[in-house]
Amino acid sequence: MRRYVVDASVAIKWFVPEIHSDAALRAQHSGTHLHIPAFMVLELGNVLAKKIRRNELTPGDGETILRELKQLPLQRHSDARLFAAAYQLALDTRRSLYDCLYLALAEVIDGIIVTADHKFFAGLRNGHHGRRVMWVEDLPVVT
Repeated sequence: MRRYVVDASVAIKWFVPEIHSDAALRAQHSGTHLHIPAFMVLELGNVLAKKIRRNELTPGDGETILRELKQLPLQRHSDARLFAAAYQLALDTRRSLYDCLYLALAEVIDGIIVTADHKFFAGLRNGHHGRRVMWVEDLPVVT
């Protein structure tokens, strides 16, 4: 069974209609195990706070989304366990340490990151770690 690591760029689309939201929802219904570094909740919270400041969401919307996120069947992984590998990956790939937490997790669980972050995807897809990253629209359609 495939293991997917979902990043905050995908998770926000589960709750807020945006471009690629339909594709992002396929991850939840893919029949695969979904994994996240614990940091993803903080990153998603930051995205929500920005959307609230821009009046795209209300504070109540943000609270509801965070509450619903806790109910999803996501396997959470300790950032401390991933830090050393993520730090080295950040140096090797020239990507942010935050993004490399997802990459480190994908390597630990032998999984694939599903992302809607074009810069992150483009920075990895043609390199050594390209097999570890999938563009959100490339998620298989489950029938």
